Amino acid sequence: MTDTALDLDACAREPIHIPEAIQPHGFVMVLDRSDLTIRRAGGDIEGLAGIEDWQGAPVSDVLGAAVADTLREMMASGLTGHVARWRSLSRLDYDVTTHAAGDVQIVEVEQSSQEAYLGVDLLSRLDRAGTAFERAASVRSLCEHAAREFRRLTGFDRVMIYRFLDDESGVVLAEDGSPELPSYMNHHFPGADIPRQARALYVRNLVRVIPNVRYEPQPLRPAAEEALDMSDCALRSVSPIHLQYLRNMDVGASASVSIVKDGELWGLVACHSARPQLMTHEVRVAAASLARNLSRQIKSREEAEIYRERLRLRGLEDELVARLPFSEPLHRPLGRHLSRVAQLLDADGAVVLRGDQIARYGSCPPEEALPELARWAAGRGRAEPLVTDRLPELYPAAADWASSASGMLAFTVTTEEPFVMMWFRAEQVETVRWAGNPHEAVKHGPSGELTPRASFDAWAETVRGRARRWTAAQVESATRLRQSIFDLRSARQLRRLNDTLRETVADKDTLLKQQDFLLREVNHRIQNSLQLVSSFLALQVREHREEASVAVALEEARRRIKAVGLVHNRLYRADQFETLDLSRYLRELGDELIESMGADWARDVQMTLAPVSIQTTRAVSLGLVLTELIINVQKYAYGGCPGPVSILLEEDRDRLRLIVADQGEGQAEGAAQGGGFGSRMIDSLVKQLEGRIEHLPNDPGLRVVVTAPIQPSSS
Repeated sequence: MTDTALDLDACAREPIHIPEAIQPHGFVMVLDRSDLTIRRAGGDIEGLAGIEDWQGAPVSDVLGAAVADTLREMMASGLTGHVARWRSLSRLDYDVTTHAAGDVQIVEVEQSSQEAYLGVDLLSRLDRAGTAFERAASVRSLCEHAAREFRRLTGFDRVMIYRFLDDESGVVLAEDGSPELPSYMNHHFPGADIPRQARALYVRNLVRVIPNVRYEPQPLRPAAEEALDMSDCALRSVSPIHLQYLRNMDVGASASVSIVKDGELWGLVACHSARPQLMTHEVRVAAASLARNLSRQIKSREEAEIYRERLRLRGLEDELVARLPFSEPLHRPLGRHLSRVAQLLDADGAVVLRGDQIARYGSCPPEEALPELARWAAGRGRAEPLVTDRLPELYPAAADWASSASGMLAFTVTTEEPFVMMWFRAEQVETVRWAGNPHEAVKHGPSGELTPRASFDAWAETVRGRARRWTAAQVESATRLRQSIFDLRSARQLRRLNDTLRETVADKDTLLKQQDFLLREVNHRIQNSLQLVSSFLALQVREHREEASVAVALEEARRRIKAVGLVHNRLYRADQFETLDLSRYLRELGDELIESMGADWARDVQMTLAPVSIQTTRAVSLGLVLTELIINVQKYAYGGCPGPVSILLEEDRDRLRLIVADQGEGQAEGAAQGGGFGSRMIDSLVKQLEGRIEHLPNDPGLRVVVTAPIQPSSS
């Protein structure tokens, strides 16, 4: 491991959620939930509240009986957030907020604006910003509007809209600021600037504020053996590395507002001022609301762009396929229409190679290099297209002609000759402007401690050997074209067989019918066998009803056997073998499974499934995962009774998300995270899919999110 890798790993392990200290523009009290007495506190509680002996005292001694009563009512109702305004001995107003953390209640008292916004003023600001967002024609234009509106709302000197990229680095898409601070427009920042555990907190808490980057942390008192989880504390003290980072940028105050899209951190609204600046509770609430609006608008525009791109590609595909006749080998008409083939995927060049016959168009590798390149591409497998925007990294020989072909998308029609179609994109030499040298993102100080880089001067890096990235819609289009070519080849072969073997058609039809009959018979026998085992287990459940653990285990086995039968039955009905539409497969599977649970369940289940093309084997695994999650909801969420269930399937670039959410009492969380057979089965299936599973609170209920790549990494 390199020194840089070790540094970044150390940053990623920094326990920023348990600093045991707060920022000094308020104070924090950690209360016993049973009687609201103060266990611990941080900040100048003595000076602001005028109470010295606060440990063990009731919270009413500090904040007054009225605030304490409101706090007690909120806790009884399960509410969190703003409690009341409170006036300190200095006659300054403070905002009181609260939330639960484990077995304690945390109360934060932070300085408020002494000239608070009127509600109508904040609503007018949000309404004006929302109108500006709706008028934006593109994501970049939307971000430009957002930078201006967030600056008007917060009053910070500089506001940047910062988007995370696939490699975890980020780029400033839009900026609105005063000349007092330097501009970072279009600058890139390395991923190490925001470690992973910090990104997790950004998703959890939309707004984070540092009114003065040169503050002295105020420790929690008295010291405790177990550190307090301060993830949701607005006053939580910030990592010293991050504070030094901001000071190195000559920033006096900082605020960040998360842009979260579909549960993922899309980017940040980064706010900086040259001097200390407070961001009060009401402004933070307004900023969080504005960020949610921005996230919805970003999602809407991105989805609209993808939809338009898919429609355009469908039209081009249909036009190209219509030009492929039955009367000659397919590589010949494809070669004649190579300009349209290249246009289909917005490529700079295209090649159709079949054996020693080569047709080229546009910017391509040298002709003598194409046969070996085609053999290499064919050797990478036929299941899915080969896609790369960095061909020299995968195929070293490509470095000699990287200027004409640094990006490649290819699929194999047949491997025997071979018959390969290839698209190429020329090298796109790009100068990336970084805010400081990204290779010095984190380093060691004189005493061995980790320190952030000190320079944010523009640092340019020239990137070579890369091309424009292929979009998910373009890869899908190539996959459909490949299927269309297969279909055409099959149709041509059938026509040729019909012409030469007409007398055997009847026998062939008979054979096909027998084959179909055999498949149906196999399916019928499998279903009968599973039904027989299910019935036997149901009988065993009745016989062992007095033995609760045995009955539960048998009933669990019976349910799973029935579920496996449903998965198999839905797969048999699919009209494709290698790939299928996952949304259709899951909807039919879910409808049949829910129908078996009873009509009451069917009324409470809502499915929103986006179309995703996926390999059949991966669809089966996802079908089993969905089946287990629905069974968990049925068993645990509502105590066996029907209740609302939401099933969502979403696509985000090259990944998919399957979400099952209930509004139950949360019992399913223990089952989902436990060590039972179902949990182990789900974990194993998700691991096979190279994905991850998250169990998140749904307020109320549980939200289970399964994220996995649409295509396996081996492809």
